[in-house]
Amino acid sequence: MPTTVRPAEAPPAAASPRWRLRERALLLVLAGNMLIDALEVSVVLVALPAVRADLGLPLWQAQGVMSGFALGFAALLLLGPRITARWGRRRVYLVSLPVFTAASVAGGLAEDGAVLIAARVVTGACAALTAPTGLAIISTAFPEGAERRRAVSVYSLFGAAGFTLGLLSAGALTGLSWRWDVVLPGPVALVLLLFGLRLLPADDASVRNGPRPTAALLRHGPLLRSAVGAALLNGTYLGLLVLLTLHFQARFGWDAWRTALAFLPACLPLVLSLPFAGRLVERFGAARLVAAGAAAALLGQALHLRPGALDDYASGVLPGLLLVGAAFVLSFAALNLQALASVPAPQRPAAVPLYQAGVQLGVVLVLPAVAVLSTVGDGLRAPLALLTALAAAGFLTALTGLRGDRSDRTDRAEGPDRPPVPKKPSGPSRLSGPSGETA
Repeated sequence: MPTTVRPAEAPPAAASPRWRLRERALLLVLAGNMLIDALEVSVVLVALPAVRADLGLPLWQAQGVMSGFALGFAALLLLGPRITARWGRRRVYLVSLPVFTAASVAGGLAEDGAVLIAARVVTGACAALTAPTGLAIISTAFPEGAERRRAVSVYSLFGAAGFTLGLLSAGALTGLSWRWDVVLPGPVALVLLLFGLRLLPADDASVRNGPRPTAALLRHGPLLRSAVGAALLNGTYLGLLVLLTLHFQARFGWDAWRTALAFLPACLPLVLSLPFAGRLVERFGAARLVAAGAAAALLGQALHLRPGALDDYASGVLPGLLLVGAAFVLSFAALNLQALASVPAPQRPAAVPLYQAGVQLGVVLVLPAVAVLSTVGDGLRAPLALLTALAAAGFLTALTGLRGDRSDRTDRAEGPDRPPVPKKPSGPSRLSGPSGETA
């Protein structure tokens, strides 16, 4: 979910074929890392019942396997700019990958829930360094314009596809052992490290002189409104999937593979629609799409409150999953663009960590609440009611964005707290995946 950075110098009129190949290889390394960061979220989702059974974890602790990653991600995001300013993008990126691998292996070998959750916190912290740093490298390695937009689109697509790939990988591996799910991203990160040592460019002076988050950004209405909306969308989405994972096993006796396939309607539409996201935002406007997506998410959550809705997948669960998937199709790019479109260009790199941290906090706060409420009554009604209420809050937040959008058209007064209204972006910016992680 986008930064505006210092434009790169124009490339030579006729770049050599070798250089073009190197650019593509660099993009694959950076996008591959985005893929494993997103995969790290979904790969443990359908494995949660197996993790609980093997380690004897109560639900409130098992959810920490999911929310621990988000906690590590959110905790280190705000420190990321200072760390990269001190040590440089290349060094931070390359050091994060082996630490990520070690934490993945430690989690796969864990015999205790606390160790597993701690390992997940570390992998989330590493992702908080590699994901923003990867896009920053793209912003300087690829010339501004169509070439950079294509690079960001590929980067974003890998992130969105990583969530879906994680579900399918977990479906295949959990039957062997849930430990393979946790370990899987680690060896891939090592491969990316080997190529990154050769391909990642050296840092320039702008890395150490980049902007820092300011108090004014914490009071920036559109940025905060979008962060709240994205946090609620992301938190309720993963909260619903966690509940359904446990329900499918308990009610239907489904294994991990069948559960993974059942979740595809909630994530695959995003992967298929992402290449057209920029055009969608340009045509309808970010605020309208965010509101439409929030309405779809609310309706999707509410459908699961119907009596008997969870007794049958096709007629009860699937309609809600389709609406949740539609919510991401509509809001995925729009939330990101709405968040930063009114932030002055020099401050956008500093605004990104603030926005991303807010998105991750949605998962950190919602999943424990869902786990606690699952112990009340029949174990489903109370947490589903909470998710529906939070989705309603997201819809109300989106409606305030519509009012702000209309006021921006009539009131063009400029000042420190009201920058000029920018033109609609012509293509997708940096995007956040269903985990809320920036792609």
